[in-house]
Amino acid sequence: MNFKQAIISCFHHYATFTGRAPRSEFWYWVLFTFLAATGLSFIDTVVFGYPQGLLSNLFSLAVIVPGIAVSVRRLHDVNRSGWWLLVGLIPFVGIILLIVWYCTQGDTGDNQFGADPLSGVSPAMHNTPIPPAPPSQSQQL
Repeated sequence: MNFKQAIISCFHHYATFTGRAPRSEFWYWVLFTFLAATGLSFIDTVVFGYPQGLLSNLFSLAVIVPGIAVSVRRLHDVNRSGWWLLVGLIPFVGIILLIVWYCTQGDTGDNQFGADPLSGVSPAMHNTPIPPAPPSQSQQL
């Protein structure tokens, strides 16, 4: 999964807390949010003179749900419940444990949280677009 596909996937699965996310999707999302927040903070301070960071704060609010969702899906990829995200509330140890899990290779094959997101993906398929999600029942009515 490349950078663009990862960002599209995270916005496409905005509040999807089921399934699995590969390492590339998670880490590209972290990179995207860091770069965007840094750029918006720079624009807030230098261009508009907002020391409180109005644009960067609005951006952070907009991406908090997909950020939590991709974190939960990443934990699912290493066969951990999304509730393990709360271990990050433990100072130092919790954050280190989460980083280790985020860096760990996901389970090969299916696990209790779904199919392997990398199963059957060849290097040539990394540049294929993500197919749209099927319409929900409320959209079909």
